[in-house]
Amino acid sequence: MKAIAVRTFGDPAGLEVVDLPVPVPGPGQVRIAAEAIGVGGVDAVIRRGTLADHGFREGHLLGSEVAGRVTAVGEGVDASWTGRRVWAFTGLSGGYAEHAVAAVEDVLPLPDGLTVIDAVTLGSCGVVAHFALQRARSGPGARVLVRGAAGGIGVMAVQLAAAGGAAAVAVTASSVERGARLRELGATHVLDRSGEGGPDAPAGFDAVVDVVGGSRLPLFLDRLNPNGRFVSVGVVGGPPPADFGTRLMGAFRKSLSFATFSSDSVPAAERQTVRSAHFADAVRGELLPVVHDVLPLDQAAAAHRAMDAGTVFGRLVLTP
Repeated sequence: MKAIAVRTFGDPAGLEVVDLPVPVPGPGQVRIAAEAIGVGGVDAVIRRGTLADHGFREGHLLGSEVAGRVTAVGEGVDASWTGRRVWAFTGLSGGYAEHAVAAVEDVLPLPDGLTVIDAVTLGSCGVVAHFALQRARSGPGARVLVRGAAGGIGVMAVQLAAAGGAAAVAVTASSVERGARLRELGATHVLDRSGEGGPDAPAGFDAVVDVVGGSRLPLFLDRLNPNGRFVSVGVVGGPPPADFGTRLMGAFRKSLSFATFSSDSVPAAERQTVRSAHFADAVRGELLPVVHDVLPLDQAAAAHRAMDAGTVFGRLVLTP
């Protein structure tokens, strides 16, 4: 089968198409013939080599979510899964391939009316956005800032914060066009990448959901209201300064909170419950899957170049 491996970490040119045996599902696993593959920020972070200290090595197969049909089941798995349309979480490896395996508890049947492309657009991004907003205690009346809102997680966070009754949903955007599109999804204010947005922008925020990280992260800690919560869900802009915590200590009397969030910390059953609800919302038209582009699997490098260039709005999807 065709798959995409990291030949060398760094530039997208280091991705290569490889030919591998079709995987055999182990106990508790299913095999899926992929029809759509989600491309996410974590894939770019791994490909750049940022997470090399976490055990990623050359030859790594990228990809964490696919949608398609189950073609085989492993020992202990109900045979009725065979032939079903599903979404699946594959961990941090193996999704960029024509066939992928996943633990059955990480597989979810697709409802009628939801395409495989929409499934990988919503599947992981919606769960991260949901639980990040929950941890930030966003709710009715809250003033929420989504930093890096044009990506897959950010687009979901904007929609979910607005649907949850936030008094203000501010976003950072790199262009007027992107800002206008985010307003259509529920944003009330558009800020630039440094956090500035004109005289009508909120002076402070009760919650910040940050996909970016990078050197400017401390500037957004400064935008928190007293008792404000900052939740970091990604570092697509690189790691924050090593001493960013001094910003928190400098504002000690404001009782600010900083947290990281990974959906790995949420039990699989809870993730699946939220994901199932998002799929149903999308079928009813209450949640919008935003797809930037759909590319053939062998153009994975082009997808990563678009992510590195910062031109992606929504989700990139690969198809075998």
